[in-house]
Amino acid sequence: MKKLVLFYNPVSGHAAFKNKLDWVVEAFQRRGIVVMFYRTRKEGNEAFIPFVQEVNPDGLLVAGGDGTVHEIVNLMMKGNLDLPLGIIGSGTSNDFATYLGVNENLEEYLDVIASGRSRRVDLGRVGDTYFINVASGGMMACIAHEVDARFKNALGKMAYYLKGIGELPKFRYFPLKIEADGVTYSLETFLFVVINSPVVGSMKNVAEGVEVDDGKLDLLTIGRTGLSKLMSISADLVSGKSVSGREGVLHIQAKHFRIESGIDVESDIDGECGPMLPLEIDTVPKAVAIYC
Repeated sequence: MKKLVLFYNPVSGHAAFKNKLDWVVEAFQRRGIVVMFYRTRKEGNEAFIPFVQEVNPDGLLVAGGDGTVHEIVNLMMKGNLDLPLGIIGSGTSNDFATYLGVNENLEEYLDVIASGRSRRVDLGRVGDTYFINVASGGMMACIAHEVDARFKNALGKMAYYLKGIGELPKFRYFPLKIEADGVTYSLETFLFVVINSPVVGSMKNVAEGVEVDDGKLDLLTIGRTGLSKLMSISADLVSGKSVSGREGVLHIQAKHFRIESGIDVESDIDGECGPMLPLEIDTVPKAVAIYC
């Protein structure tokens, strides 16, 4: 029988996934697969690497939100665990799982995992930290990690929105210098994102031509503009419309970015608070295999 290791976060989302463990066992048993569980801990999960090396599974699974997916990807890269990964989105925010469409029919997705079908995808890298979906900076960049877990479990995505409203009085443009594969851009903005997939902040199809296996990352930012135009761009994003080509929107594809500013700007890496600018961001082509 095939063996899989499930890396699961017991408090993601509404902390409900742990009540589905028996269903997971039964669903995989029907498909001739044994699942072994690794329960994540807040204080660190470095022991996951030797655990997987000892078990020697055929693949890995992760159940949690974007932060949990971020954590397992970094453990896989650090431990050279080149195994296919299945993503079961069960957090407050599940952007990469949404992009893959894996939660639309979980039974069908388990069939895909059982068949072994996978696709290699790119990662981004900031220093020693990898990201699977997004690195961002500026206004609202570190909201996800600042929201208390109790509020996320009780209110879901609304907790992020409420926190964002509280940040509005701090709305400030800042100077940004971007070097993308040797080409330099300068502008004033309040937020930038470097993305691997087109699903960001639960908003779908934010830009055209974004692919997870093209060997490039995509940077999006909005230059200084009037409130009405900003509201129009925001409305498009929320409704799932691409903003590529919109006046005031800068969209760049590149393998390498250097991003800096003349002031202190925080960054966020897959929902976790990252380093202050400047950032050096590289693409790691087809670094991880994903069941999909």
